[in-house]
Amino acid sequence: MTKKWWHNKIAYQIYPKSFYDSNGDGIGDIPGIISKLDYLQDLGVDIIWLSPCYQSPLADQGYDISDYYNIDPRFGTMEDMDRLIAEAKKRHMYILMDLVVNHCSDEHEWFRKACEDPDGKYGSFFYLRDKKEGELPTNWRSYFGGPAWEDLPGTNKQYLHVFHKKQPDLNWENPTLREEVYKNINWWLDKGLGGFRIDAIMNIKKAFPFRSYEPDREDGLAGIHNMLQEAKGIGEFLGEMRDRTFQKYDAFSVGEVFNEKPEEIPDFIGENGYFSSMFDFNEAICGQSPNGWYDASAVTPDDYKRACFEAQKRIGTIGFLSNIIENHDEPRGVSRYIPAGDCCNESKKMLAALNFLLRGLPFIYQGQELGMENTVFTSIEEVDDISTLDEYQVALNAGLKPEEALQAVAGHSRDNARTPMQWSDAANAGFTTGTPWLKVNPNYTSINAASQMEDPDSVRSFYKKLIALRKDPAYSETIVYGTLEPVWEDSHNLMAYYRKGEKTLLVIGNYQNMEREIVLPAMPKAVLLNNYPTLVVENGVITMRGYQVLVLEM
Repeated sequence: MTKKWWHNKIAYQIYPKSFYDSNGDGIGDIPGIISKLDYLQDLGVDIIWLSPCYQSPLADQGYDISDYYNIDPRFGTMEDMDRLIAEAKKRHMYILMDLVVNHCSDEHEWFRKACEDPDGKYGSFFYLRDKKEGELPTNWRSYFGGPAWEDLPGTNKQYLHVFHKKQPDLNWENPTLREEVYKNINWWLDKGLGGFRIDAIMNIKKAFPFRSYEPDREDGLAGIHNMLQEAKGIGEFLGEMRDRTFQKYDAFSVGEVFNEKPEEIPDFIGENGYFSSMFDFNEAICGQSPNGWYDASAVTPDDYKRACFEAQKRIGTIGFLSNIIENHDEPRGVSRYIPAGDCCNESKKMLAALNFLLRGLPFIYQGQELGMENTVFTSIEEVDDISTLDEYQVALNAGLKPEEALQAVAGHSRDNARTPMQWSDAANAGFTTGTPWLKVNPNYTSINAASQMEDPDSVRSFYKKLIALRKDPAYSETIVYGTLEPVWEDSHNLMAYYRKGEKTLLVIGNYQNMEREIVLPAMPKAVLLNNYPTLVVENGVITMRGYQVLVLEM
């Protein structure tokens, strides 16, 4: 494998709206991010991915872009962005932007011009079909519920949106559209960006000719995934984008990839892959139900272990996964992957180590390093996320009472990860001097950065140790490039694996609140990490306490 500058880096995702508010308007902003760069550098972060801060009406929190060349005034100015890139560079850090090019906003100039002349140049930037009374072009259901077709204002046509109706899909079959996308990517890379996280990219290739599918709910619609499974030829688009943009700059790119076929993995993240890396969502889809969130099942420790190892086996040493516990589209990982009632500092540290030392690139989502947890919803009125509102309605349609529906969707809501970053125990968690755009998690008085910065036993301090271990010259080669071999796979509530390279490391997590004994294959040379102050070893047998995690050099 050709070694790249990003292989040994630590990435951190920032959701700008919720990170830090510098001007008291209740919304996080770019100057706020700049003011916290030293905090991130102290943690050990090298790469910072910003969720969208482009100009946007925020129908889907910035993933509906109305101008790819401008920063939304809510978040600051282009001068602020230039300053962020420069300040990050001083600290040897790289900034990634979100690349959202499956769709734009219905307030984008291209879409407005398509409405004015649907048969002209910009009409072909979108998927338009003639409107037929009482009939949709297809029966596809959008990701956010309801038909994926909407009337094109002022015309007798309809346009395709696989997400929100304010997010019209861009027609990648049109080479003129692709040229506009590449021009914009290169414009940002010329500014000094380190690269991009590529949003929803698997949706850019549609299956032709468009057709309807067997309905899978009472609304008479079929999930959009039916069409995407039949789509062929996405590689032509992705390879062209790589060659015209990322490759020329040696930029880092990480794709939001799903539904890829095993034989396609080398094409995506191999030696000359479309992307540098792609996210592992295997754990995130655990427990999902086609019926909706209300029907989802809890993720058990054995489920989590199986999902991690399946992903690792699928990729092997072909390339690098980007490993996550949570992100802006998921609930908080400690609330999801740790059994109910067992969330504590020890279990949070165990989850961190088990995920962080997998083969691949570690991505930390803001607040994850503090062990931030899901928030508390007392009413559906407190929910901002459009996906949660849709799933709430799905639950009601399935016969749940309002309080049951709220309970059913609360644990899955994307708002759990979007509550303001908990900086201190001051008002509004130190996030803003104004009124926060989304309610702060009430547990901020006990979980916050200020209290953890100086505490050597805090969750944040444990993350610092994990990062230091990954960067330690004695172990970095093994952790970054070594193989991963599961061990004791059939042991209930136990997750353990070897990392083998120049050294041999054994990672063991007792994924339960009860003690257990582990017979070691040999006595370890050294204990590199332990989330408890002590370790009990007798005659080659370790007695592990509840949620204890160990990293041993063998």
